[in-house]
Amino acid sequence: MATLIRSSKSGSSWSRNELFAFNIVVIPVDTVTFFGSEQLPPPSIPNSILINEIPSGQLTKDETNFFKYLALANSNNEESAVDDFATHLLRLMNYDDGGWLLRTKKEMGFYMGGQMVDAKADVSIMNGQYYILVAQEDKRFGTLEDPEAQVIAECIAAFAYNQMLRQKTPGAAQVKSETISAITMVGTTATFYRVNVTQSLLDSLVTLSYPAEETVVMRYMPPVPEPQRYPDEGMAPLGNRCVVLQCFEAFKQSMAMSTGGSS
Repeated sequence: MATLIRSSKSGSSWSRNELFAFNIVVIPVDTVTFFGSEQLPPPSIPNSILINEIPSGQLTKDETNFFKYLALANSNNEESAVDDFATHLLRLMNYDDGGWLLRTKKEMGFYMGGQMVDAKADVSIMNGQYYILVAQEDKRFGTLEDPEAQVIAECIAAFAYNQMLRQKTPGAAQVKSETISAITMVGTTATFYRVNVTQSLLDSLVTLSYPAEETVVMRYMPPVPEPQRYPDEGMAPLGNRCVVLQCFEAFKQSMAMSTGGSS
């Protein structure tokens, strides 16, 4: 891998080649490894979303909009449709409570080959001024690419921003590494990640050199009833939806434990 050609690329142009070139390894993990427990918690979301395959009964505005955004994200090959669904879902599940703030289209960047490259998170969560989560939808509809490499680049940019902020903040110490949480959305198919970004990786990107230290990314796929159909169906089937929303709840709770933020 050390002989691979490396060049400066924006986060939206990252592919698996960049992961190979910079010693970034993605490892699929189970529920216990990812969340520390076999039991997924019940999601803090209106009950109508957990019991209705399609909208029925008296629904609030938020509940009605959930089903509208769900249908759009599943059927529409527009980036904005998936972004709208993800943003609405994270707000419904209180990812913007306490000291957390939900942002969209936040511009970030990191140095690569001596120049600043951009990375734009579709949705991000900040704890105070620091990034703790980035979410990315698939910008390459109709291709075989997936947003995994892109969201990893955004996690790197988030860590680079957090390090810069620490440098500028009196009394704030630099850290050697930080775990940034991440979610990818392809339609309404969500995949969860924990990306352990190190200062050593940032340094290697600056010089376009192969890092001696491996960067480990944990990937978690929700344990839906029919995993082989999940990439195409996403959260449309009720069985999938209940499991995936439990995963969103568990992710939020685990982030809160590590940051002292929302719960």
